[in-house]
Amino acid sequence: MQKPAHHIFVCTSSRPNGLQKGFCHARAGLEVMAKFQEEIEERGIGGEVFLSNTGCFGICEKGPVVVVYPDNIWYGSVTADDVPEILTSHIGEGNPVGRLIL
Repeated sequence: MQKPAHHIFVCTSSRPNGLQKGFCHARAGLEVMAKFQEEIEERGIGGEVFLSNTGCFGICEKGPVVVVYPDNIWYGSVTADDVPEILTSHIGEGNPVGRLIL
């Protein structure tokens, strides 16, 4: 297995019982996740960037929350429209998207 350069975590309000409900789910966390999947595939960077959905990070009022490791950058109020910018600026160029940082 190739070790990824980045691992992106997207809160989709997943629950241990498999249900998805909560703030990030209600604010389109699933759409953000889907957009990351689409963009990663289109850019052909799946081996460099891993993507995982998560449960609650505990800062629901800032959701949907996206966390990028190993940089430990936390983004808040992320929309699907923000995903290309995050991938281009942060992942591609090493410049985190300041307006979204928590």
